[in-house]
Amino acid sequence: MNKLNVAICQAAPIPLDFAGGIERATRLAKEAIDNGAQMVAFGETFLGGYPLWLDEAPGAALWDHPGTKALHAIMLEQAIVPNDERLLPLQELADETGACISIGAHERVRQSLFNNQLMFRPGEDPLPHRKLVPTHGERLIWMRGDGSTLGVYQAEWGTVGNLICWEHWMPLARAAMHNLGESVHVAAWPTVRETYAIASRQYAMEGRCFVLAAGLVQHRDDLFDGLERVGGSTDALELFNAIEGEQLNRGGSMIIAPDARVLAQAGEGEEMLLAELDLSEIGQGLASLDTDGHYSRPDVFELNVDTRSKDGVNWRQ
Repeated sequence: MNKLNVAICQAAPIPLDFAGGIERATRLAKEAIDNGAQMVAFGETFLGGYPLWLDEAPGAALWDHPGTKALHAIMLEQAIVPNDERLLPLQELADETGACISIGAHERVRQSLFNNQLMFRPGEDPLPHRKLVPTHGERLIWMRGDGSTLGVYQAEWGTVGNLICWEHWMPLARAAMHNLGESVHVAAWPTVRETYAIASRQYAMEGRCFVLAAGLVQHRDDLFDGLERVGGSTDALELFNAIEGEQLNRGGSMIIAPDARVLAQAGEGEEMLLAELDLSEIGQGLASLDTDGHYSRPDVFELNVDTRSKDGVNWRQ
């Protein structure tokens, strides 16, 4: 199969309301698949919404902030959990259509939250990828992932994987993913701003793969709507009221070829970005650059990847 139809659903999440977000995501993914997409991508933490207050609300990082604590409690209550039955509509859509769907979510494991980019694949459980290093203020809510979720899915048309946001500036993470031989890579971002577009195009060129750089569209008013949907909070509302500006995530999604050229680019509003990929371009590009093969020096450089799950506590009898 040399041709692959792909889509990025650049849309507004429903902050905090995971049930509503899953319903919206399923509807959008179905629309993309009805338009011929075999691979569908959403931006970072579409399910639950990107935690804009960490960057936009003055004082959100202050110790013992009432609004930050209230929102953290809501996120823990609402977040998806392993084997979450609320995700069944997305899994059933993948099963019925044979399409792959990559979507970001806040995930709760025991008492902690992870940033997880899930790959729904037909006939199999979702493939998780937990963000290895939450960026700057994100460390207030997300735990670090480990090497156990650094992997790819082998579809009938090729290999697909995910990385999240600033993981694209982790050279060894990129090298590990290139070793897995991605045909298509999902780069999940809150907004694909200029530097993020550079990182996404670099990844495509370096990895000789197609990149779906998927961003979100999110407005300040979306935060108020989501908070109301989950029952409200006076402290969280006060924090949101301190945020200035209206549109806070500005889309910018793009679909990129293995030579770094942009095949399709979205604006700042909600839209569905579609493209047909010619997968034969991958092999053509490898003639001049294979960073995991003939353009590497394994006699000089060696990378070891630990794929063991690091739960921290081991119970033995």
